[in-house]
Order: sequence, then structure tokens, then C-alpha cells
Amino acid sequence: MACLMISSTASYFTPKQLLISKLCYILNMAKIIIIGAGFAGVWSALSAKRLLNLKNKEDVEVIVIAPEPTMIMRIRLYENNASSMTHPLGPLFEAAGIKYVQGTVTTIQPEAHTILVQSPSYIESSMTYDRLVLAAGSTLTQPHGIPGLQEHAFNIDSLPSATKLEDHLKSLAALPATPARDTIVICGAGFTGIELATELPKRLKHLPNPRIILIDIADSIGPELGPGPRPIITQALHDLKIEVKLNSAITSISADTITLSSGDQIATKTTIWTAGVTATPLTHQIPCPRDKSSRLHVTQHLRVPSTPDIFATGDAACVLADNDGHYALMSCQHALELGRVAGHNAAADFLGEAVVEYSQPGYVTCLDLGAWGAVVSGGWEREVKFVGELAKRVKGFINGKAVYPPTDAREALIAAEPGLYKADELLEEIIRVVG
Repeated sequence: MACLMISSTASYFTPKQLLISKLCYILNMAKIIIIGAGFAGVWSALSAKRLLNLKNKEDVEVIVIAPEPTMIMRIRLYENNASSMTHPLGPLFEAAGIKYVQGTVTTIQPEAHTILVQSPSYIESSMTYDRLVLAAGSTLTQPHGIPGLQEHAFNIDSLPSATKLEDHLKSLAALPATPARDTIVICGAGFTGIELATELPKRLKHLPNPRIILIDIADSIGPELGPGPRPIITQALHDLKIEVKLNSAITSISADTITLSSGDQIATKTTIWTAGVTATPLTHQIPCPRDKSSRLHVTQHLRVPSTPDIFATGDAACVLADNDGHYALMSCQHALELGRVAGHNAAADFLGEAVVEYSQPGYVTCLDLGAWGAVVSGGWEREVKFVGELAKRVKGFINGKAVYPPTDAREALIAAEPGLYKADELLEEIIRVVG
């Protein structure tokens, strides 16, 4: 069907002619598609739309594809009331002129510039793109070599799984009092495991004598957090009466027992797995080298070298954060800027504008330690900045406000400019607010 060439001086068109013209306009629009609506995905969309607005390009559509028009505040799922850890995105997208498509991307076909999208009713359709931004995040790593892990372990990797754990914890008081009922085992003493372990004493007040055990195969607590904050973390765990078992691998999990590589068994009805994450499986559909976490090795522009029209960001991207050999981490802090850069560059590349390099040398770690407080460290050396109540207020401000995107579309688009998000400067601003 040929498209109608409608002159601006024409005085009358039939409804059918107008409909055909509108359909042709939509079909001919270029498309920048963002897969994912997490931190990196949302800021990719806003950043792309910002540049398109600046260049007055109304014939390029920014499309976000995700299962729900909602941001899951995944970094807060260790807290109580998991069902409230969401942020609606529909109104923001609509006001900003970003199109949202509900569905899950199952297939990326780089040579055809096409993706396959499965709707909530399991109907699959294809969409073509001019530029693609992969921002589909990561999922919990669950090794298949541990019998019972899939069937019996809880996790806080997603909203449904965190809600399931919360319901389970609340139900424990109705069970007969046994060591298995009162023992909670957390597998993985990294960032998430520590935050969950230190939060649990407050969440388990309905049990008379809860026993919380933190287990890791490593020989130190929070190995990725560095030695700086370790004495503080150790003190907090001791004060909160949380047991720690290091150099201990899990060999099997059942409904009421876990078995360690030493042969020791722990009676528990609550095993929680927090040991690591892996980038979205979609990275395996793009011809590109990947790191051990399945992240795509991308250029400093976040472009996939083998497929120049695809950009990867957030947890899907393996990229240097500075000139000293430090790579961006699979963290909210890095995703916020990675998203801004990826979206901008996807739009800039399509428009023939200058692209920008990703750089994020400033790094801040803010670790929640439950009722004990928190610890804030700075730099890749994790030098401790402050601890206790002030650190706790900083963490609360970050979790409760700083990481949420603005609700006002104009404000959000302004904030989407690459280079505006600097963690160290933001920390100073937060301290002024809460201190």
C-alpha cells in the first residue's frame, strides 16, 4: 500500500486518508529500543529522548520494553514490606514522550536488526530497531551442582521472590518451636548477604530466639568490599549476634537442612541464597566476548564492537570506569551513569552527533548494617568515611529518595544528561541534607 503524499495546503482529507497517512508516519519512524526498565534502562530512555528533543527530532521513537511499567527497587528488597519497593514509570514515560511496550524480549537477531517480544499472554511478535540498548540487568546465580537449591532455597533477587520470603518469615511463628524453625541461614556473605543478615533481627522479632547464620566459601567477610570496612562489618555482626561461617561451601539443601562441604549439617527451614548475579541471558545472543559474569565487553562508548548498532549498559556491560583499570560494578551506582551514556550515545550515533565516553572514577560504598547502623566508604580502596547513625541516615536517604527518578518529566530529562551523576559529589550533597 503506497503512502499518501499529503500537502500542507490541502483543505480536506477523508478519515481513511488521514488514517493511512498516520500509519505510514508511524511505520516510517526510526526506533531506538531499550530492553529493560531498571536503573540503566530508565536513564537510557530519558537520555536518548533528551538528545532527540534538543535536536528537534520528532520522527525518532524511543521505546522501552519491559514486563511491567514499573521500576523494582531491587537494592531495597532486603528490607521489610517488599511489595512496596516499586516505582511507577507509566506517567513519566508518557509525559516524556517515551513509548512503553509490555513484554519480555526473548530473542535478539542482530543481523536482521530485529527482536522478538513475548507479550504477557505469551503471544510473540517481532520489532525492528535502528539502535538497540540492552539494559535487561542481571539475575541471581544459582549453581545447578547444589542439590535442592532450586527447590528449597529462598532469595531476594526479584519482587516475587522477596515477597515469598517475607511471607515465609511471617509464617514461622505459627510452626512448632524447633531449631530448624528458629534458624535462618544466608548463603553468601557479600553486599546483599550482609545487608539481609543485619536487617533480619528486626524482621524476626516475632520469634523468641532466632538464630541467624551467614555462610560463605571465602575466607573473609565481604571480600569485594575490601579490608577497610571489614572490622566494622565484623563488629556489627558480632553485636547483632549473627554467626559467621567462612571457608564453608554448601553441598546440598533440603526443606529442613543444609549440608556443608565439611559434612556438618544445620537444621533450618529457611535457607536464603545471595551468592552472586549473572548478566541477562540475552548477552549470549550477541556475538561479543563476555566476562565471567556474562557481561558484554563494550567500548568506552558502550557500543558492542561486533554490532555497532547495539549498545549494552548497566549489568549487561563490562567497561572500564576509570583510567586505573577499575571496571564498572554490577551496581545501582554505576547503572545510573551507564544508562545516561548508553541512551545518549544510541541517539547521538543515529543522528550523526558526537558520542561521549563513559567514565566514573568516583566510587562510594554505603552498606546498611541494620539496627547497628551503616558504614560509608570512599574510593576503590574503600577507605572508611563514617559509620553509625550518620551513615544510616545517608543510606536511608539513598534508598528512600536519591535513587528514584524524578516524577516530573522535564526535571527527569534535564537530569538525564551524561556526566551529571557523580557519586562522590552526590554523597557530599546528601550529607548536607541529612547531617
